[in-house]
Amino acid sequence: MRNILLLAAALFVMISCKNDTTTPTKETAITKEKPMTFDNKGQELVYKLIEKVGSYDQFKAKKDVVYTYTYRTPDTKADISTEKYIFEGELSYGNYKQHERTLPELEGAMEQGYDGQEYWMKIDGKLVTDEAAIQRVAFNRPTNYYWFAMFQKLSDPGVQYEYLGKKEIDSKTYDIVKVSFDTPEDVPSDIYQLYINQETALVDQFLFTVADFGLMEKPLIMQVEYEQVGEFLIPTKRKYKGSTWDAEILDTPWIDVTWTNIKFDNDLQRELFQK
Repeated sequence: MRNILLLAAALFVMISCKNDTTTPTKETAITKEKPMTFDNKGQELVYKLIEKVGSYDQFKAKKDVVYTYTYRTPDTKADISTEKYIFEGELSYGNYKQHERTLPELEGAMEQGYDGQEYWMKIDGKLVTDEAAIQRVAFNRPTNYYWFAMFQKLSDPGVQYEYLGKKEIDSKTYDIVKVSFDTPEDVPSDIYQLYINQETALVDQFLFTVADFGLMEKPLIMQVEYEQVGEFLIPTKRKYKGSTWDAEILDTPWIDVTWTNIKFDNDLQRELFQK
């Protein structure tokens, strides 16, 4: 009799538990991630580009980068520097093995730095205080940094995107996206026109202006080739020359830029970037 009572009690508990089971409501159900929304097609294409090459958050996770920068002009003169950046704060340092294009009148080993607040330069270990030289550093340091991280930084606040349509070049179809930047009204903004390969979602070439040098009416065209470096696609081979706004290349010599020996996550210390 006792066993029968225990069995009946067990059955009662099982039935009660089954009846108490509640179905998930909208509040308890796992919410699905919302799909990305875009202001226009240009922004969407840039988003897909960044997905392909790697994001700025991925750069920050690596903390820093070191690489060799070579800038060579048609007269065979060159800048060759070891570039070092910390992504948090956009700290930038360059140690020039050769500087035939950047302040060649200053003889000796040249170092340039930006510590997040101040630009500085040394020749043979001695600080240079000449204002014109420091202004050149104030152009070089953020420019070199920006070129390296340009595609990642196209997601920065204040970037404006405009889809300009399609164009076929050498049997490849490109989506053209104009990129500009929010600046004060009296400050000219650089302009980029990205030629995004429809097949690869990568930028094969882009037009650009250089507001700091007054090059706003006539653009330059940059053509790039990529290299896989860890999880990133980096445009390590670059060349540029004069162009029209229709991407018609002018009969001027190419200027070549290469990045080699790229290494992320080097445990760089912030003291390196201080004068």
